[in-house]
Amino acid sequence: MTKVKICGINDAAAFDAAVGAGADWVGFNFFPASPRFISPQTAATLSRRAAAGPPRVGLFVEPSDALLASVLDFLRLDILQIYGRLNDIASLKAKFGLPIWRPVGVAAPADLPVDPSSADALLIEAKPPAEATRPGGNAILVDWPILRGWIAPAPWLLAGGLTPNNVRTAIQLTGADAVDVSSGVERTTGVKDPDLIRAFIQQAKHASTCSEADQPE
Repeated sequence: MTKVKICGINDAAAFDAAVGAGADWVGFNFFPASPRFISPQTAATLSRRAAAGPPRVGLFVEPSDALLASVLDFLRLDILQIYGRLNDIASLKAKFGLPIWRPVGVAAPADLPVDPSSADALLIEAKPPAEATRPGGNAILVDWPILRGWIAPAPWLLAGGLTPNNVRTAIQLTGADAVDVSSGVERTTGVKDPDLIRAFIQQAKHASTCSEADQPE
């Protein structure tokens, strides 16, 4: 069954909906420039709502060791999703004792990674446009067909532009075992919609139950 990460959670309604609907990971965004930014204190308060719930993923952009340590002082994170610091992944894993997920922006088959570069998982998303002020998929769809035939060097998640309306097709076309969504389950920028969260998880989980005959050509 396809696994689902709901990223950018920053309020109780979204957290409760993700946990209640069966999300496999919940993500907190600690990048101040993001409209989904959450403080470590607020993330800790939300996390306590389901102490035994799904693993918590912390998203960081070029974080210093001091920032990572300060966030971890407030709450338990199970995974670090880090943009940048590509040469430091092994040392970050050793220092903090947590798995590292590495986002990879792709626009062509040549962009698909053939080496995990010490990361425990890869997050495949569209390359940000030149004018983007933030890293990440920026709600842009990956060109799904370029993933056909790719042999992933590590576990991976598909991200970027996914919504309840397209996630089943995305999974069927790419063979993704896991998906990551943020803006695709929002009613306004930075504000999650619990109904969209539940719909996304339901659609993603159902996609993996389709028979081979139901798959698109």
